[in-house]
Amino acid sequence: MEFFHERSIEYPHKMASRENQDYSIPSEPLLEAYRRGIFPMDVEGTLEWFSPDPRGILPIEQFHLPHTTRKAIHSGKWEIRIDTQFEAVMRHCANRSETWIDDHILNSYVRLHQLGHAHSIEAWTDGQLAGGLYGVRVGGAFFGESMFHVVPEASKVALAALIRILQVYALELLDIQWTTPHLEKFGAIAIRRSDYLGRLATAIEKKCKFPHSGVWRSLEGSSFAGIDFLEQPAIDHHAKNEGH
Repeated sequence: MEFFHERSIEYPHKMASRENQDYSIPSEPLLEAYRRGIFPMDVEGTLEWFSPDPRGILPIEQFHLPHTTRKAIHSGKWEIRIDTQFEAVMRHCANRSETWIDDHILNSYVRLHQLGHAHSIEAWTDGQLAGGLYGVRVGGAFFGESMFHVVPEASKVALAALIRILQVYALELLDIQWTTPHLEKFGAIAIRRSDYLGRLATAIEKKCKFPHSGVWRSLEGSSFAGIDFLEQPAIDHHAKNEGH
């Protein structure tokens, strides 16, 4: 089967009736797609699968923090939480004039989250969810899906926190699907699909943990890319292994 058409690709799983609003993509075919470098999107009411060439990644160790985000973090007003409002993060991400996140996509990723494979990184301020992002983790790879903000800089603060988490827990690949001028400000690059698939194959075999749900830290304290974070922890031995 050919997987690599320029726009969308063929993948064995097809979406069932769109009339069933509770329907979701079964979790194992969805995870297998990610292992192959494939991801789904709703395109005008049709489920389509993509594997871009070139592919966007954000090199974890070459992450660049723009001045405005650096200044926002130094304000000290942020609290980073993990997986406390996963569905709310997805709904915020979908709340725009054009979106590829319909109810079927939302149900699919909420189920992945319940199984421990999908995560939200949330920036809170004054007790309110101000911005965040969500994605899928397989081994040492994190696949960023979408992000949002309702407070300026909040999504960028969440991205900076994600990078710190990936560094602390030794993940090695951050997939962003496509590059954009916005993400290029943080160091995003585009690489050939063949190169990406090689990196992916290595990363997904790596055994990595991930933080438990809850408050991770305020963005104050130890150094990260010139930014102070609260005390850098030793590896959390109570962190989640994949799927737990």
